[in-house]
Amino acid sequence: MACSSCSDDNIGKRDKKIGENLCTFKGEATKENGLHAIKIALAGQPNVGKSMLINALSGGNRVKVGNFSGVTVDKLEVCFEHHCHLFDLIDLPGTYSIDGFTQEEKVAKDFLLNEDYDLILNVVDSTNLQRNLLLSLELLELNKKMVIALNMSDEAKKDGIDIDKNLLEQLLGVKVVKVSAKSGEGVEELLKVLHEEADHNERAIPKVTYSDAVEEELLKIEQFLKERGYKHHVLTLREVSIGLLFEDEKLYKELHENPIMVELYPLLLDAREHIYTHHETKDIKEIKAAEHAAMARGIALEVSKQRSKPRSLTLTQKIDSILMHKYFGIPIFLLFMWILFQLTFKFGAMPMDYIDSAISSFGDFIGSHIGNDSIRSLVVDGVIAGVGAVLLFLPNIIILYIGIALLETTGYMSRVAFILDGFFHKFGLHGKSFIPLVTGFGCTVPAYMATRTLKSRKDRLITLFILGFMSCGARLPIYVLFTGAFFSEAVAGNILFLIYISGALLGLVMAKILRVFVFKGEDEPFVMELPRYRLPSLKLIWHTVYSNAASYLKKAGTFILAASMIIWFASSFPKDRELQKSYQAKIEMAKTKEQKSKLEVELKAKELENSYLGKIGKFSEPFFAPLGFDWRLSVALETGLAAKEVVVSTLGVLYSVGEVDENSDTLKEILRKNIDLATAFSFIVFVMIYLPCFAASAVFVREAGGWKYLWYQFIFTTAVAWIFSFLTYNFVLYIT
Repeated sequence: MACSSCSDDNIGKRDKKIGENLCTFKGEATKENGLHAIKIALAGQPNVGKSMLINALSGGNRVKVGNFSGVTVDKLEVCFEHHCHLFDLIDLPGTYSIDGFTQEEKVAKDFLLNEDYDLILNVVDSTNLQRNLLLSLELLELNKKMVIALNMSDEAKKDGIDIDKNLLEQLLGVKVVKVSAKSGEGVEELLKVLHEEADHNERAIPKVTYSDAVEEELLKIEQFLKERGYKHHVLTLREVSIGLLFEDEKLYKELHENPIMVELYPLLLDAREHIYTHHETKDIKEIKAAEHAAMARGIALEVSKQRSKPRSLTLTQKIDSILMHKYFGIPIFLLFMWILFQLTFKFGAMPMDYIDSAISSFGDFIGSHIGNDSIRSLVVDGVIAGVGAVLLFLPNIIILYIGIALLETTGYMSRVAFILDGFFHKFGLHGKSFIPLVTGFGCTVPAYMATRTLKSRKDRLITLFILGFMSCGARLPIYVLFTGAFFSEAVAGNILFLIYISGALLGLVMAKILRVFVFKGEDEPFVMELPRYRLPSLKLIWHTVYSNAASYLKKAGTFILAASMIIWFASSFPKDRELQKSYQAKIEMAKTKEQKSKLEVELKAKELENSYLGKIGKFSEPFFAPLGFDWRLSVALETGLAAKEVVVSTLGVLYSVGEVDENSDTLKEILRKNIDLATAFSFIVFVMIYLPCFAASAVFVREAGGWKYLWYQFIFTTAVAWIFSFLTYNFVLYIT
C-alpha cells in the first residue's frame, strides 16, 4: 500500500531518492536503501492521546488527513523513517469496544479485522487503566502482534498511581512501555520495542485468563481438538477454542465444512449451558463482555497501586475494605469456614438416624426374601451396608457444598484467593490454587479438575500433589466417628474444624518443600476476576449442589459398591469348618443368652482373623505397629484406598459389632476400650494425609499427565502420613 503522506519534508534532510522510496513502499523492504516497512494500526479508546503520540513518535512529521474508504470518518496517517525501518502509522478512530455501534467504532473494527497490517499499537490511558483494558483484552484476541503504550504515565504518577509495567507484561503476554506523549518520556523505548516486535517472525501468545467455569470448558474443547489431531494454520488450539466458544463468525465459516464440527457442536452446546449457570444471561456475547470486565478489574487491581485515597467508594469497595482488609481479611475468612464446619457437623447429624433406620429396614426386608445364607450376607452385609454407609453422610456433603456455593456465587471466593495470594506465595503456591484447595474440602475429584485454571504446569503439579491434604467430605464420617468417641459433643465441632485446618496448613508446608526441592522455578504472576458482590444465585447453587451430590451418589453405586463386595468376600472367606463346628458345639451348650452372644462374637472375630482380610492385616501390621495400629486399623486404612467412606463400615465388621455407622454408640464404646487417645490421634492424622480414593486417583493421573505421578504421590503421601502419625502418636503418649 502506498503512503501518499510522505515527502522530503516528512523525512527531514534525507536525499530525494530515499524520499521517493518512502512514498512507494508496499510493506516490503526497499531494495535501494535496505529499509524495512512496518504498517502499524494505532487503536485506543477516545481521548487517550493517540494523535499526540503519533506526533511524538514521528518527530513532528506532517500527518496526512483523509477518509476511510466508503465513509466520511477521518483517516489519519503518517510515514517516517527510524533506524532502518519505515513506519506507516494509521490512527484509527477512538473506540470503547471492537463491537461498538457508532460509525467510528465500526470503521475501526472493519480495519482491524479485514485490513493488512503488521502490528497493533494499543494506546492506553494510564490514569484510567481498568476501563482502557477492556479494549486491550479484545485486541489481544485478534491474534495479531501487539504492543501496549501506557500513555500519560506522568499524569498517573502525579495522581499517585503506580503501575507495575513488568507484571502487566507477564499477565497479558505482550510488551508494555510507559510513555508520555506530552513530555516525550519513553518514546525512544517505544520505537525500539516496535522495531523488535516487527523483526520477530512469531507473535507473542497473549495470556488472557477467563473465569474458572470458562477456563474449564476451554480446556475440554482444546483437549478435544488435540485428541483429534486438529491444527490451525495460524492460531493456537487455545485461541481456536476461545473463538469457537464465543461464536467467532470468521472461525465458524472457516471450519464449517470440516467434519470435526459434527462432533464439536454438542460439546460447545454443553459448554455454553454450563457457563450460562454462572451468569444471569444466555447471550454469549454479553457473557464474554462480562468476563472481560471482570478480568480488566482484576488486572488493574493487581498491577496498579493508588497512593492517594480514592474520592468515593462504591458498595463493592466498601465491602472489600472490610473483607479484604490487610489484617482482618484472613481471620474473617477463617470465621466463615468455622461456622460452615459447625453447621456441617450439627445439621448434618440430624437426619442421620432416619437414614440409618431406613437403610437397616431395607436391609432386613431384602434379607428376609433371600434364603441362601451366603447370598443374603453378600447383599445385606456387603452391598446394602457398604452403600448405606455412604448414603448416611449425604446430608453433610450437601451442607458443605451449599456453603461453598454461597461463597462462590456472592463473589467472596475470588476475594479470598486474592488476599491469600501473598500468603500462598510464601509457600510456593499460586494464589489461584485456593479455588481447587477449597473445593477439595468437598470432593477431591472436582478439586483435581479445578487445577486446570492454573497456567503454569509447575503450579498445577504442586497443587495436585497437596490436594490430598485437604480433607474431602468422604473423610468426614471417620472424623465424626473418632471425635464422637473421644471428645464431648460440645467440642466435637471445634475438633473437626481443627482437623481440617491442620491438614490445610500441613499441605502448605509440603507445597513449600516441593517448590524448593522438586518443582523449582519462579512463581507465575497472579490475576483473578473480582466480580461485584451480588445476591446468591439459587439456580447456580442448585446446579453446584446437585451435580456434586449426584457425583457422590454415582461413586456410591460404583466404587463403593465394588469395594463393599470385595471387602465382604475378603472378610468371609476362606471358611474354617472345624472352627465353626467347635464353636457351634459351645454355643449349643451355653446356658444363658449372654453366653451364647459372647461365643458368637468370639467366633466372628476368629473367622475375621483367619480370613483373607485378616491375613492382609496381619501381613501389614508390622508397618503400622509403630503408629499404634493393630491389624484391624491397618486393614481399615487399606480398604480406605478404594473409598474413605468404607473405613467406618470396615471398622464395624473387624471389631465384630455388625452393621454400624459413625453415630453407633457400640462402635464408639469399643473403640474407646480397644484404642487409646494416642492411637486415635495417630489414626486421624494418617487418614488426613494418605492417598485419596480410587476415583480421585484416576482423575489425578489424567490431570497430572501420567501414571508415574500417581506412584510419586502414593510414595509421597504415605511417607508423610507415616512420619506425622508416628510423631503424633509419640507426642500424645508423652503428654498423657
